[in-house]
Amino acid sequence: MFLACISSPQHVKPCYPLIISPDILPKQWYQRRVRAVDNLRASPFIIQYILDNVPDFQNGVIIAKSPDATRRASSYAERLQLDIAVIHGEEKNEGEEYSDDGRSSPPPQTSFPAQVFTFDYPGTVPSAVPKVKPSIRVVGDVKNRIAIIVDDMIDESRTFLDAARLLKAMGATQVHVMVTHGVMSGSCPEELEQAEEIDQIVVCNTVPVGDKLERCNKLKVIDVSIMIAEAIRRIHNGESMAHLYQNIRGDD
Repeated sequence: MFLACISSPQHVKPCYPLIISPDILPKQWYQRRVRAVDNLRASPFIIQYILDNVPDFQNGVIIAKSPDATRRASSYAERLQLDIAVIHGEEKNEGEEYSDDGRSSPPPQTSFPAQVFTFDYPGTVPSAVPKVKPSIRVVGDVKNRIAIIVDDMIDESRTFLDAARLLKAMGATQVHVMVTHGVMSGSCPEELEQAEEIDQIVVCNTVPVGDKLERCNKLKVIDVSIMIAEAIRRIHNGESMAHLYQNIRGDD
């Protein structure tokens, strides 16, 4: 048995018979490389924290930081009986161009039999409609409400800061960030501490916190060790793991 309380599965060797980890991603990776995975969920701890420590959470709205996070946010919203809002669009990343990848080169001149139906395009294969990222905006109502951003990991602060500024500009009274893995590389703790738009950052102790609590007074840590210990106990005694997955969706 191998216990991996990590967020980046590339650090796990493919020879271990079992991995236990909260919110390990992506699923396609560990389904191919290990014999068995108990992908635990930290969402019950985060939801309980919201119930106990976010005043007037009933006036809150769960925020998906991107369309890809909509299913996770919906799962939280359903159990908290709150609305959901989605942040859509972003600034274009530097260097995101397709001109040098060979797509613009002309196709080879080829003759086909009469039975093959061909189109006579002038000069080259028609290019696909280019992908244009829309300007960032909120889909949903956050005015005069508590915005609760849920995500699996926070490493760099930029996307969270952009989301918080937008939510405050749209009228949100508070912005809380709730994530499982608080990696927070480099100067991320200081940047979050200085951001007036973010009121609180909550992470789980799935990775070492180190000195981040001293560097960011807004940071709170949820202890999920009891869940991992219970998983180890159940596996050691040959007991069912079903209890640890009660009322938990795969989207968390």
